[in-house]
Amino acid sequence: MSDKLVIAGREFNSRLILGTGKFASNELMVKAHEVSGTEMVTVAVRRVNLADRSQKSFLDYIDTKKYQLLPNTAGCYSSEDAVRTAMLAREALDTNWIKLEVIGDERTLFPDNEGLIQATKALVKEGFIVLPYLNDDLIVAKKLIDAGASAIMPLAAPIGSGLGIQNFTNLKILREMISEVPLIVDAGVGTASDATVAMELGVDGILMNTGVACARDAVAMAEAMKHAVIAGRLAFKAGRIPRKLYATASSPTEGVIE
Repeated sequence: MSDKLVIAGREFNSRLILGTGKFASNELMVKAHEVSGTEMVTVAVRRVNLADRSQKSFLDYIDTKKYQLLPNTAGCYSSEDAVRTAMLAREALDTNWIKLEVIGDERTLFPDNEGLIQATKALVKEGFIVLPYLNDDLIVAKKLIDAGASAIMPLAAPIGSGLGIQNFTNLKILREMISEVPLIVDAGVGTASDATVAMELGVDGILMNTGVACARDAVAMAEAMKHAVIAGRLAFKAGRIPRKLYATASSPTEGVIE
């Protein structure tokens, strides 16, 4: 049975999306991507020399025939800056996919919801496939879907914190209430068990960077994340047993020696 992640009509066998920043070397990044099984990698547009693409950069290490590039607007604090950055990314990287970030607070890097909605409307009108990073807010998520977002990517904890899933209830509510587009956890995943827990909640995918790139062994963590996402997805589809306060014997009581 097909169980692929589908975003804007494109199918992905992997439900794991990885970043390209913070790796100790480009060679390490390549190995981590390979063992993770990911088919989509996100790229901070501000790391790309848009004025001169003739110079060698980390992008030269990414096989764009193998990986869908997902440029992001990290570092943008207004909808205008985010839209401008997305336009530059499309021109330079030849893709209309964009991970939309409009940051509202420098210390927490929490999103500016109003700016996010404005930018989504503008970019969808320009033909972009928009994947916005947002708070775990159902109302904002619905407004972004109405604005044309192709996926919803709520945080599980602050970006780069590695705190793991801090908002179980809100993610469960989002899962129950959103079916129009994929629900992808973006930010907060620190280790494999975090990814598994998020997937067991029913989210459609995981996007992460720091948890892999800054691990002591980035390649091993990338492989661990691959298996964690698969395991969490299988467990969600299998359905966990109800939690009970008291014991229930696993073995039958018939034939018990008296």
